[in-house]
Amino acid sequence: MQKLIRQILTSKVYEAAIETPLEEAPGLSRELNNRILLKREDLQPIFSFKLRGAYNKIAHLSEPEKACGVITASAGNHAQGVAFSAQRLELRALIVMPATTPEIKVAAVKALGAEVILHGDNYSEAAERCTTLAEETGMTYIHPFDDELVIAGQGTVADELLRQSAGKIDAVFVPVGGGGLIAGIASYLKALCPEVKVIGVEPLDSDAMYQSLAANKRITLESVGIFADGVAVRKIGKLTFDLCRAHVDEIVRVNTDELCGAIKSVYQATRSIVEPAGALAMAGIRQYVRQNNLSGQTLVAINSGANMNFERLRYVSERTLTGEGRESLFAVTIPEKPGALRHFCSEVLDGANITEFNYRLADRRQAQLFMGVSIDSGTERDAFSARLAAEGYQNIDLTDNELAKTHLRYMIGGRSPQATRERLYRFWFPERPGALSRFLADMGADWNISLFHYRNQGGDYGRVLIGLEIPTEEATSLGRFLDKLGYRFVEESADPAYQMFL
Repeated sequence: MQKLIRQILTSKVYEAAIETPLEEAPGLSRELNNRILLKREDLQPIFSFKLRGAYNKIAHLSEPEKACGVITASAGNHAQGVAFSAQRLELRALIVMPATTPEIKVAAVKALGAEVILHGDNYSEAAERCTTLAEETGMTYIHPFDDELVIAGQGTVADELLRQSAGKIDAVFVPVGGGGLIAGIASYLKALCPEVKVIGVEPLDSDAMYQSLAANKRITLESVGIFADGVAVRKIGKLTFDLCRAHVDEIVRVNTDELCGAIKSVYQATRSIVEPAGALAMAGIRQYVRQNNLSGQTLVAINSGANMNFERLRYVSERTLTGEGRESLFAVTIPEKPGALRHFCSEVLDGANITEFNYRLADRRQAQLFMGVSIDSGTERDAFSARLAAEGYQNIDLTDNELAKTHLRYMIGGRSPQATRERLYRFWFPERPGALSRFLADMGADWNISLFHYRNQGGDYGRVLIGLEIPTEEATSLGRFLDKLGYRFVEESADPAYQMFL
């Protein structure tokens, strides 16, 4: 511990990074009834805290190591940190990035003078290629998180926090990917101010640290989420795990909608747009305050980065209302008869603020509505559903239904009486030029496609909803085919939204 604290205090990060401000967010403080402070790591020269660890590691290399040049694998912020540091120290840099990396990030790394090799569809495949290249070239590998000097560089955030706040903080919320940032912050804070809570925040679909701490050993996730790509790590580091196990108070997990709501919260407070991983801490604060009924405390969110893909903003804005808990989605069944729709809208929904309304004739007895309504809490959602039921309208709350939010609300047409042997699947495939065509080609022509929906959402992965007509006797061969196909998928044939509308 003493060695790490000494490394933090003697770090060389300020040869390249800046001391970022700790800003109060008055609007958020009033809304959450706590004093909310934002540590603005999104204001670093590369718009991310990653510069601290990368530069500290590279600056401490021996002269022979520097002469060999530096190499790393990364899909974004660490790549820019290594490239910026190498440029500042006049070293050769080689960055291996997944072929799915958005062009804006590839261009940013090249603009900093680094050589870029695109390989694989995800970080793991790029990292394997990087390891091979490091052995072949003799270049010095810069790990993104599991390295003492990288952790020490990130730990300088905590040193700034204590000086800027005079130690008068109750808890610090930290985004967690591989664990380098929280390991450095937690080690420093617990050494100097052990009463300050250190709370990590992970996405529900990329919770390697949460799972590892719960199991008391490092867990490798089978897959990771695609939205908060900056923390999409299947396995945390050994050093970071040991430090977090010793010093981190707890880990909270948030969903995609909560992340989108947090991006909006940070924007309203700072007029800056953080990336999904950069909003994790704010999402964690909002959830933690609500679930623990906190008030009157001083809480810090680490705004870890702002390398947002512009195209992703459409998706963020669409999910923000549900993420803030201000919109709920419902499927409602009404009688199919003259005047029924008018009565439902004018009498039953009188006074309700409707955000979305879709209607489709189902048969001559009943019709299905897909609707969004402004509702502030889970309690109000339950009350609204109960009121509809009391009026005789069957309904299903779809607010947390991913199929409904990602695909259904953008689709038209309704049921097909011809699709009697249909099975429904959601697929994820690497998003790059021509990817959709390749996906369809890989699907082959063995089974008839009866439904298809794809919408570009500005992420690294495309999402497809597909219906296949499968004879019962071919179900086993379909399973083998999908497993060999190599795309991540999940069957949705039993989803209630699908059953009602499609």
